[in-house]
Amino acid sequence: MNEYYADLHIHIGRTWTGKAVKITGAKSLTLTEVLKVSSERKGLDMIGVIDCHSPEVMEEIEELMRQGSVAEIEGGGLQFGKTTLIPGSEIEIYDSQCQGPVHVLVYFPTLDKMKLFSNWMAQHVTNIQLSSQRIYCDGKTLQLKVKELDGLFIPAHVFTPFKSLYGKGVSESLAEVFDPKLIDAIELGLSSDTSMAKEMNELNDYVFITNSDAHSLGKIAREYQRLELEKPSFSELSMALRETGGRRVATNYGLNPKLGKYHNTVCAKCLTPAEPNTKLCLNCGAKAIVKGVALRITELAKNNHTHNYRERPPYIHQIPLDFIPGLGPKTMDKLLDYFGTEMNILHEATFEQLKQVVPEKIARYIDLARKGKLLIETGGGGRYGKVKANDEESH
Repeated sequence: MNEYYADLHIHIGRTWTGKAVKITGAKSLTLTEVLKVSSERKGLDMIGVIDCHSPEVMEEIEELMRQGSVAEIEGGGLQFGKTTLIPGSEIEIYDSQCQGPVHVLVYFPTLDKMKLFSNWMAQHVTNIQLSSQRIYCDGKTLQLKVKELDGLFIPAHVFTPFKSLYGKGVSESLAEVFDPKLIDAIELGLSSDTSMAKEMNELNDYVFITNSDAHSLGKIAREYQRLELEKPSFSELSMALRETGGRRVATNYGLNPKLGKYHNTVCAKCLTPAEPNTKLCLNCGAKAIVKGVALRITELAKNNHTHNYRERPPYIHQIPLDFIPGLGPKTMDKLLDYFGTEMNILHEATFEQLKQVVPEKIARYIDLARKGKLLIETGGGGRYGKVKANDEESH
């Protein structure tokens, strides 16, 4: 098997004509720029662009195919340079079975399948042009349609407090909303990791994936996975998520959950840590307590716990390069000029090689960051955690 790096949750901010797709996405986050940055700067072998249902995004893909820079490949997927694009869509479900909105990710092997799905979805959403739209059908109907078109179905960032399966969508079990047999994997999200999620007994059947949920070009590959496949294609990805034929997710790379925006339970107004099950902030009196992912998983695990864990790949707490103190754009350009891509900096460059390009202090920070050993100030309530500028290990 060969090794490939994949980030399967990247948004589109604007179409090639300037129309908004992901309202909160950067204007520079166009399909063409996503492909270029993912391939040439980040060094990713596979990406999932989850706004490909938008008609103008599909038009841009077709134009790139006419120009010869994108081509469909055997096994499914679209090739751009060294990078395979897996066309996908993020969708919001809020049916009568949901206690709150739930985001899911779906992926398809070809542009034709995506077109069929987009045409069907247009009958069930208010604006097919936009990202993460609420679909007016139940979760199981959506699952069946995705499977009818040979797609993959994955609940997104499942523990975040807003718009996620366990954050708001269900009281205890995913079976309240979905057919468990029609789920292909579970996306963890930035505020959780394998050690936390594996406490959930009902997740024992699913592979965990870690993705960036990028709303800007710089955030691409802040979380990703290393896949073992014969080649980077849709069919090989499907096998990896089923762990068949020797294909698998070999390593998850993600933020230390403490860096996530929703790890701790805090007051969203004044950012003061709050006690479990409190409704008012003891510091400012606001009714703005946001339950953190750590607390939510603890609650769920009480009734959904097992010691019969499946064997899971390592989850590496890796701090993204743009979080590193003192690593500015000029220094980053030096590293890219020398090593080629961010994947090479993170996985191939030795500490001695880094010291030849940047000051030793920065090289040391990079080395500690990719080992998850920089100290962290925990995030919560919608505020990311912070990396502290010292060389001590975090615990």
